[in-house]
Order: sequence, then structure tokens, then C-alpha cells
Amino acid sequence: MEMRLWDHCVEEALSKLESLKLIRSLRPIHLSSDERRRPIEMEHEFGLNSDEFEVFDGLQEWDRASVEVEMAESTFQRWVRDVPSSGDDADCGNREVGNEAGACSHQKFRKLLLFSGNDYLGLSTHPTISKAAAKAALAHGMGPKGSALICGYTNYHRLLESCLAYLKSKEDCLLCPTGFAANMALMTTLGSVGSLLATGGKPLKDDRVAIFSDALNHASIIDGIRLAERQGSVVAFVYRHCDMSHLNALLLRCAMKKKVVVTDSLFSMDGDFAPMGELSKLRKRHGFLLVIDDAHGTFVCGKNGGGVAEEFNCESDVDICVGTLSKAAGCHGGFIACSKRWKQLIQSRGRSFIFSTSTPVPIAAAAHAAVIVAQKETWRRRAIWKRVQDFHALTGLPVTSPIISLVVGSEEKALQASWYLLKSGFHVTAIRPPTVPPNSCRLRVTLSAAHTLDDLKKFTAALSECINFRDMSVRSTNEHSRL
Repeated sequence: MEMRLWDHCVEEALSKLESLKLIRSLRPIHLSSDERRRPIEMEHEFGLNSDEFEVFDGLQEWDRASVEVEMAESTFQRWVRDVPSSGDDADCGNREVGNEAGACSHQKFRKLLLFSGNDYLGLSTHPTISKAAAKAALAHGMGPKGSALICGYTNYHRLLESCLAYLKSKEDCLLCPTGFAANMALMTTLGSVGSLLATGGKPLKDDRVAIFSDALNHASIIDGIRLAERQGSVVAFVYRHCDMSHLNALLLRCAMKKKVVVTDSLFSMDGDFAPMGELSKLRKRHGFLLVIDDAHGTFVCGKNGGGVAEEFNCESDVDICVGTLSKAAGCHGGFIACSKRWKQLIQSRGRSFIFSTSTPVPIAAAAHAAVIVAQKETWRRRAIWKRVQDFHALTGLPVTSPIISLVVGSEEKALQASWYLLKSGFHVTAIRPPTVPPNSCRLRVTLSAAHTLDDLKKFTAALSECINFRDMSVRSTNEHSRL
């Protein structure tokens, strides 16, 4: 009943926008390819013929570049001394104006192994993805510069949207500049539903939209809800982290009919999964709109890389899926996978989408290649989950995902552990307030398909020197609402 209510609300909101002449349309500019100016055609569900994308079986030499980095010695020393930096500490002190080329040749660098990034599949250095970006850049430069609603939306963007919609088992998809912008656009659009349907533009108390948010949701969701609240048509309710009994109680007490539940699918700081099965059951019981932010699950989870909903076999229960292309895809940008009607509403009301310059064409081309590669190179998903198993075997810690949150307590303990690992050659940062609650400071360790078993053996050996695995809490139990 309530789901039909949401369908009705979207239709009514769009009708109101149409009467006000405020419906906004995406009209793609066609950019021909550089081979005889041949147009890119959508040859099947995934778009461009995936046979044109070279894929590989197993770890290659270039994959290591996604986890092996260098840092200037001056930057390293300031870091281990906890000296604040604006990023300029890597500059050479004696650099002369007009003589920058080679001016830092005397600078020493430290080699570090990344255990802190979000490039879970190691795709950021994949040659097929790099070639897709280079080919598009040579043919079109950065592409038309403007917002998507003006001139920044091209056949490259449309192709990527179609691929992502198929990946997420949704009718359509809307590209956004970043994942942050995607959540902001969606939350403010949800808020606009209440005001569009209200007489005089200000909804009565029970006509507002109720948004129920997990206590540990990402900052982009929180900021989007806060902005929507300022519109006066949204009321936010925060439920304890992954506590379905608390969520159910809040839903039962809420008199508002238009209800939305929004949650991270895989939590970025704690590494645990949202209880998707229980959320699906509650959705059937209460009829709320279910929104997930699958930033850390897309391409990592599910047989086809479709994300956490595919992993838990509940794709049809997720109404709207927000995602990013800057993590496991190894590229940049965000997206909202949803129905065509929701897409039309978001592109007409989501200000962070409307007023942002569109993604550069080479990035869209690279992201499209990444979707193909991520789906076809299934060994990468097997590899990263094997590394999760290896980490558990080496430490005894009950880890459940490639995000491992090692809670050490005080800020001083977290910093000391991070500095020890840095000196041992491992890039791991201490996570401190306000990102996490006081006295739940932690090391946020992330694994990649590009890591080897030998990498993990060396890393866990160094880790055991600065923390005691037997006394370790893998994630915070202090449920501190960020909203």
C-alpha cells in the first residue's frame, strides 16, 4: 500500500513540476569516436561491445602500482611528528621560480605499501581503463564543459548510466560528479516531495517526509538530510547502528505516511554490513522507500559485482541505490540507480546535480571500461575475499569485509600505531574524532585484490608489534550518532 503511495507521490510531484514548467531534461550531445568518427552504439545491455576491452586472468605487474606508492622524506618526517600540513611540505625548499622541472631531483622518497585506500580491486592502474581514458581524451579533450542539463551530458555519459543501471538491476541511472553529490541530490529531492505536494508549499506535520537514518551513515547522507530538514518538509529519525528492533519501534511510532529508510550497505569506518535481510522484511511490513549507499560494496560484492544487494539476494527490495566510481571502479564520480520517474525527479530537483559541471568525458569513458573489466575479471573479487580470509587466519580477528576497523581507544594509541606502521613501510592512517567518537580511535585497514599473501604476512607481523590482537576490538560498539 505504502509503496503505491510513493509511486503516487513521485507522479504527483512530477505533475506539479510540469505545471510549473520546472521539469528538466537530459539531452545528450553525440561525440563520435576517433576511429573514422564512428559513433558509439549500445550493442547490448552493457553498452559498447565488451570484446573491445582487453581483460587478464590473474595479477599482473601493473596491478602492483595500485598499492605501491612513494612519499617524500620531508612529508614522511612531518607525518610521524604529527606536524600539521596543507600539502606543501613535499615542495623543495630551494625551488626557484621558473625552474621547477627537476628541481626536486635531490629529494629522497620512501616506498610504502598502501593498506588504507579504497581501490579494492586494483583497477586504478589497469591498462584497459587507462587506454579508454586516453582514447577519449585524444578524440574529444575533456568534452563539452557545462552542467549535465546544459551541455555536459554526452553519449559517453548515457552509455555509462545504462551499464550501471543494468549492473544494479534498475530501470535507469543518473550520473553525478561525486558520490557525495549523489547523496546530497537524493536527500534534497526527497525533501522536495513534501513541499511540492503541500498546499501553499508548506506541508502539515504528518504530510512531511520521515527519513530514518542509521547512526553511522556516511557524512554525505547526513549533510543531505540536514539540508532537506532546513526545507521544512523532512523530519529525521536516527536509529541505533544496524539495530532493526529500534528501527521497527521508530517506524511504528511515526504517524507520517511518507517514510524513507537510508543506510550504508557496507559501512566505511566499521567494515560491517547493513542487515539487508531484516531491512527487506521491515520494508514489506512498513512499506518504506529503501535507499542504500553501496559505495564500498559495488563491484566488490555479489557474483557479478552488483554490490551488497546482489550478495544478499535482495536487489528488488532496494528502491534506490547510490554508488560511487571512485572506489572499486578505480575512477571517479557518483551515481543513483533508480526508476526512470525517480531519475526525472532527481535531475529536476537535486541541486548538487543540477548546478555541478558534468564528469569529464575521459573519466566517463574510463568508468565504462571499469564496469566491463570489473565484471569480466571475476578473479579480482575472488582475490580480495581470499585476502579477507588470509587476514583472519593470520590474526585470528573476526573480520567480515575488506574494511577492517581496528579500534585501539585513545588518540595517542592510534597515532603511535600508525607511525610505527609507517616506519615499517605501510601506509595506514589513524582515524580520530570527529570522524569517529572519542575513545574509539582506530586504524582503518583496507585490503585490495592487488595485495599478495606475502604482503599480508609482512603487514600483520608489523601490526602485531604495535597492537595486541587478543585485546583488539574489530569495530566500535560505541554507537555515536553523527546526525
